[in-house]
Parts: sequence; C-alpha cells; structure tokens
Amino acid sequence: VPLSSRQAFPLPSLPRRQPTVLVVCGPAQNGAIGLVCARHLRIFDYEPTIFYPKRSPDPLYRDFTTQCEKMDIPFLSYLPTEVQLINDAYNAVVDAVLGAEAEVGEGREPCAAILATLKLIRIPIISLDVPSGWDMEAGSSGGISPDVLVSLSAPKECARRFLGRQHFVAGRFLPYDVQKKFELNPPEYPGTECVVAL
Repeated sequence: VPLSSRQAFPLPSLPRRQPTVLVVCGPAQNGAIGLVCARHLRIFDYEPTIFYPKRSPDPLYRDFTTQCEKMDIPFLSYLPTEVQLINDAYNAVVDAVLGAEAEVGEGREPCAAILATLKLIRIPIISLDVPSGWDMEAGSSGGISPDVLVSLSAPKECARRFLGRQHFVAGRFLPYDVQKKFELNPPEYPGTECVVAL
C-alpha cells in the first residue's frame, strides 16, 4: 500500500486541549510513515513537532520531509534527555522509530538512545504498526510500552501481546488481491473512516 494512502493516526484519540504532538521518526519506512502522520496532524489543526535524526536519502522520504517543512512543522535538532521536558511540552508522542523493519536493530544508534528516552516518558505513546523495540512476531522484548497501537494494513502477530488502552487498524484501502493472498479479514469501516478501533 503506498505510504500516501495510509491514514496513520486515530485523530479522535487525542484531546484538543493541548494539541502538541512529538513525532519521532526513524530512518526507514516507519519513519516516512511518521512524516505522513505529522502532515495529517497539521492538516487537522494539531501542532506536531518532528524529531528525525537520521534522514533517509530515499527521494520519496525527502519529499515527505520537504512537505512537512513547507507546512511549517518544526524539526528538533536533538531529543531532550531530560524526560520531564518532553512530558511538559507535548500531549503525546508518536513512535515511528522502528516499526516492522527487520534490518534496523534496536541496538543501533540513534535508535537505542531514542528508545531509552521513550521508555521513561509519562505522556501517552502512539506506536505506528509495530512498537519500537518489539519483534514483529514474538512481541515485546524490552521495547517500549505504548498506550495506543495503530496497525497499518492489518495487525501483525505481535499485536496479540499489546496491552495498551487502544488498538486501531488503518487499512481501509487495502487492495482485494492483497486481502485474498494473505487471507485477511479487514474490519468494517464505518462511513468514511480510514481508521477503526479493534
């Protein structure tokens, strides 16, 4: 499914009283999904800030970065190590660090330092597809513990071990041949919703 067609965030789950959101992006596909998420948040009047320390040379990902810059979404030059600064400045954190990319290990920098910080914050974490530090099949092995999981296309095996408060799936536009090939039974999406709670 093309990145641009994915609705990557359950907007109703965030209160509007303090609409600041920190979107933490990794260097691979999940990071690009985080950039798309930040753009969608801005369109819906949230105030996203992006931390994207290791930018991909991929032209599509560069285009997503440019789109965010043109929308005046600020980029942090570093992630504060004093966790209270993050807790005070933002209403939530979107985890788009690792996702399902097997080639990016938790131990590699800057991902290890980012995950160490995310494990300590007290504001809600929304993970995109697979929580960072989790094995796609086995689940958590010292990764973060998100409050919300947004499965893209369909829940991965590790979602069975998700113990947070809300689980959404964003896969309304999954092509029929893909559904058939992987024997997926997508949920019913009410009205024009692109995200549905499980």
